[in-house]
Amino acid sequence: MKQFDKYVIANYGRLPVVIVRGKGCFVWDADGRKYLDLFPGWAVSGIGHCHPRVVKALREQAGKLIHVANNFYSVPQGQLAEHISRNSFGGKCFFCNSGAEANEGAFKLARLATPPGKNKFITMHNSFHGRTLATIKATAQPKYQKGFEPLPQGFGYVPFGNLRALERAIDARTCAVMIEPIQGEGGINVATDTYLKDVRRLCNRKKILLIFDEVQTGMGRTGEYFAYQHSGVVPDIMTLAKSLGGGVAIGAMVAKPEIAAKLVPGTHASTFGGNALAAAAACAVFEAIKAEKLLENTRKMSKYAFRKLAELKERHEVIEEVRGKGLMIGIDLLRPGAGVVARCMQKGVLINCTHDTVLRFMPPMIVKKSHIDRGIRTLDEALTEEFGG
Repeated sequence: MKQFDKYVIANYGRLPVVIVRGKGCFVWDADGRKYLDLFPGWAVSGIGHCHPRVVKALREQAGKLIHVANNFYSVPQGQLAEHISRNSFGGKCFFCNSGAEANEGAFKLARLATPPGKNKFITMHNSFHGRTLATIKATAQPKYQKGFEPLPQGFGYVPFGNLRALERAIDARTCAVMIEPIQGEGGINVATDTYLKDVRRLCNRKKILLIFDEVQTGMGRTGEYFAYQHSGVVPDIMTLAKSLGGGVAIGAMVAKPEIAAKLVPGTHASTFGGNALAAAAACAVFEAIKAEKLLENTRKMSKYAFRKLAELKERHEVIEEVRGKGLMIGIDLLRPGAGVVARCMQKGVLINCTHDTVLRFMPPMIVKKSHIDRGIRTLDEALTEEFGG
């Protein structure tokens, strides 16, 4: 920690814990203390920490090829693109290193793929799309934008779930609408199937593109490979990151082939994007999800978790609502939740609080009932200590 304080920029509010090892649903600190991680890596380790298939893929790939320039073909990148395309909507893929980069790529492609003069994007209040200048402008939360003005132009905002407001906001300059099917940082707000279908029809009628930011919802988090699959509403462009690499940094933008064709040589690039090491890890994530039936486990454990959390809500008046889909669950409190998170960590369980009052309960897809039981039991104790029984 002294080393960090001296040499690393203090742009994160760091907890006084040094994590040195992870396996499955658990991490260990430098003092040997074990924690049940129910918000693994900010939703990055979606199939658990150091999944054996990912570790094996990394070891094997590191001995053959780690990186090669993107003006060559490479086997793992092609394999990964096929995994994504076959399990989504048959699109073509561009690879980068993060969700913010994937969204930046989506903005550029949307402007290329629509007629000249169409350059405006509409996003939703309480959205989160990244930390670059363009993606904080797309993020309709002023706290992320403060101090970074002037920001890029061409972004407008409407309330999440309000179709009429969206229709009013679309004008002759609008090229695309970007939506998270479930808002993560915004407080686990779930878009209804009806709303998404209406947005799709509206975009078709107005001849504009629909972009789904599935950086947090993608790769099985909601019980399907991608959250859009619950509604059957297919986007024109989709962005991915977080769980895609099983812990390794990788992002992807997926676009319908006729739209993807607009991204010709010279229009966009990413030096490390889709490097052999990250792509091999991501292929292993797809293989693990299929071989270990993790989508099925996610759906099963989701039902169990929601039932247990409903019982918890009955015991604690401070819980206003439990909402979400799959293993992307928000517990909305009537009072700030930071103290609850701290108490849980003291008891060896890691969760998160976003939007001041929403506890995020997002275990990896390999979670078992015993892990959920322990997490909710600990949360029960923490809520009682923080707010009373």
